[in-house]
Amino acid sequence: MFTGIVEEIGTVREADANRLVIAAEKVLQGTKPGDSIAVNGACLTVASLNDDGFSVDVMPETLNCTNLGELRYGDHVNLERALTMGGRVGGHLVLGHVDDVGRVISMTPQKDSSIVRIAVPSELMSYVAEKGFIAVDGISLTVVDVDDFSFSSSLVAYTIEHTILGEKRPGSAVNVEVDVIARYLERINKRAGRNLTFDLLEEYGFTK
Repeated sequence: MFTGIVEEIGTVREADANRLVIAAEKVLQGTKPGDSIAVNGACLTVASLNDDGFSVDVMPETLNCTNLGELRYGDHVNLERALTMGGRVGGHLVLGHVDDVGRVISMTPQKDSSIVRIAVPSELMSYVAEKGFIAVDGISLTVVDVDDFSFSSSLVAYTIEHTILGEKRPGSAVNVEVDVIARYLERINKRAGRNLTFDLLEEYGFTK
């Protein structure tokens, strides 16, 4: 489990069909082999550590549904260690299970911020709501608006400077994970066989 608050930008030192070696500093603190680190929002298991980085094995399924297969030597990645019990959740609960790859449509600078618009597969849009949460390359973002195939989010200067989103351009691939609560609500709605209402939410304990 993660929070979507990126701790560090790492640098890819090796990338092949099933392994990544990433140079890092901060996320190494307290980390040991077997621990989880989110790399661009994908939860990966640390295989080995050294003084200036770590390696992870990447499974074919992960390559199929993330942008990790596009990584090359020198590329930057967002890194976050798994949430510790009792720690602050500065963003939202992120599982590290990427749903699909989206593509940046535009990055529009504004005063002290930028508006990014990202296209995602249409089947994911039912889980994306205005003012709701979404994780993009492991970054917890708030949705500004949505249409049938894309959403936008406002990036403050800190996010641009301390994550790799500031490096993205139109056409760039990004990992997208929708809010897990939206998935549970859809599941409840289907099992109940009726429209989602406040009464239904209360029945399932969501409004207590």
